[in-house]
Amino acid sequence: MSIRPLLTLIALLCGAGLVDAAPLKLVTGDQYPPFTGRSLPDGGMLTELVLRALQETGQQPQLAWQPWKRGYLATLRGQYDATFPYLPSPQREAEFLFSAPLYETTQKLFSRSEDQLEADHLAGKRLCLPLGWQPPEPLLALLASGQLQRHEPQDLATCAKLVALGRDDFFVADDLLGQQALRHAGVHSRLRQSQTTLARNRLHLIVPRNRPGAQALMDSFNAGLQRLRDDGTYAQIVQKHRAHALAAD
Repeated sequence: MSIRPLLTLIALLCGAGLVDAAPLKLVTGDQYPPFTGRSLPDGGMLTELVLRALQETGQQPQLAWQPWKRGYLATLRGQYDATFPYLPSPQREAEFLFSAPLYETTQKLFSRSEDQLEADHLAGKRLCLPLGWQPPEPLLALLASGQLQRHEPQDLATCAKLVALGRDDFFVADDLLGQQALRHAGVHSRLRQSQTTLARNRLHLIVPRNRPGAQALMDSFNAGLQRLRDDGTYAQIVQKHRAHALAAD
């Protein structure tokens, strides 16, 4: 075979590979500032990190926005390749592979200023935690025993309003996320953040274990995320979104 037909054949094969390469389908939820949100710059801190890490590995990610529970279940059924951001739990770890940590959150209690709740005085109280959110580990025993009641509205800003109105007693969130929810709800002067830290949690990208090539996809993503850390891009993205969150009213 002469060189020209050979080059033509290689080009056709490469082109066919590009056409056949399906984009990676991702899903996340809305209204989780500064981490994810349609109205946030670049879709939020963790949206930008996930997309950039995948692009580092040559992937073509396509992002969909769904209600949290719907997106989670759709990913488990194979409609999406991965979803984020999620905390580990025994049930989730049985069904999904977890990436290297995307971000570590510092969990605080937010209660009415006159109540001044701390982590050791929660029995008999009412927790507001948005639908689909995983309760922090220190609260699981209180919830299981019925010493702590749980109310599940759609988002954290609603929790801030309900606590301010006295319908719930407190909510739990990352300190940055919680302060932003107070501002969005217009109750910043009526609620306070606990002095004690309830927990430190790590948020992850998750891939269904039954997805073909799940481990290879996860290994590739982790490698891309590490590249962002190594070249300083990770720190730049985190700082940009933190600054935006602290400046937002």
